[in-house]
Amino acid sequence: MADHCSPTFDQLASALGFSCQEAGGLVEVRNPLALENWTLPVLELTIVLGSVLALVVAIVRLRRMGDPTNLVLWFGATAYLFIIEPPLYFPAAFGIEDHVDTMFAHNVFTVDFLWGRLPLYIIAIYPLMATMAFEIVRMLGVFRRYGVLAGAVCVGFVHHAFYEIFDHLGPQLRWWEWSTENPINQPLFDSVPLPSVVVFAALWPMSLAFCVQFFVGRHVDEGRRFSGPELVWRTVVIGVLASLGTFILPLPATVFGMGSTTARAVLYAAELLVVTVVAIWILVRQWLRLRGENTDDPTYTNYFVQRYSVVYLSVMALLWATALPDYFGAVDGVTDNGDPVGNLWYTLACFAVAVLCVVATFTVPRRNTAGSDTASAGAPAATGP
Repeated sequence: MADHCSPTFDQLASALGFSCQEAGGLVEVRNPLALENWTLPVLELTIVLGSVLALVVAIVRLRRMGDPTNLVLWFGATAYLFIIEPPLYFPAAFGIEDHVDTMFAHNVFTVDFLWGRLPLYIIAIYPLMATMAFEIVRMLGVFRRYGVLAGAVCVGFVHHAFYEIFDHLGPQLRWWEWSTENPINQPLFDSVPLPSVVVFAALWPMSLAFCVQFFVGRHVDEGRRFSGPELVWRTVVIGVLASLGTFILPLPATVFGMGSTTARAVLYAAELLVVTVVAIWILVRQWLRLRGENTDDPTYTNYFVQRYSVVYLSVMALLWATALPDYFGAVDGVTDNGDPVGNLWYTLACFAVAVLCVVATFTVPRRNTAGSDTASAGAPAATGP
């Protein structure tokens, strides 16, 4: 597959410590103890295990409660991945090399696909992150109270907090390398392209959540059951439309910011600010309402998401802690090993938001959770093993 080793990807791969020309085939398995550093297999195990468990819980929920929302979310996120990522890995194969150069390169992990382009954990992280964000918002009853769009905005905000903890650490620990000269990656927010901070951390999960709740979740809330073929076509449509949403939602920045990095930065930041302000207002208001309201409305709990969110945040905290000595020793944003560092203060803010969101799900009173067979956004608590 050496003919697909573009100069940019070859340069990024070399910086990460592997050769593009020698990077496996369709599938390659490596010794996890022989990777670039010990953080790679730890990250890989955390994400892959969580994603597999999320899939199991989604299947169990469908079988026991007749609720396919989590399963559609899982496969919808995966469908989105396979629509969006391959053209970014092989722009020449898709005929877009004149418009889109290689944006980044992942390091090689224990299990890789597509000639070193796609680690297994990247396939896993899309549905895992989407599940954690969606279910936190669902447990707080936002979809039920405020509707599809407001719920989707909150999912984008929560996902952003969880994702940026990971996004600002990856370049320093050589999980991936950004092409900093690529105009699409401009402007940079320390070691992270601002488009990644806004589009991939907030807007795509917002788009996905809207489609999942619109095509499946709201109907399940009303007691509707779907057949297998209905779920298949709806999942495919969700993946496609979520991809379109990722193109449409950042249009103010991509169109009006064209030709000016500063204007693009302001517009990206403005979009993220709108999402943040709206989501914080809704989430805080809804949490206070649930805490103070005496109601017999049934509530919903996903025990797996509650517990695995704690696992994820704990692992990320450990990885960040081990990276801090090199972070504080960095000069001009680059460590002694030549690796760019992320923004610690922004990451701490994201940690705070993520922790508060998880804690909020534990502090909402639970009512009428037993004996119900309706898998709604306000339905039974027993959703996980």
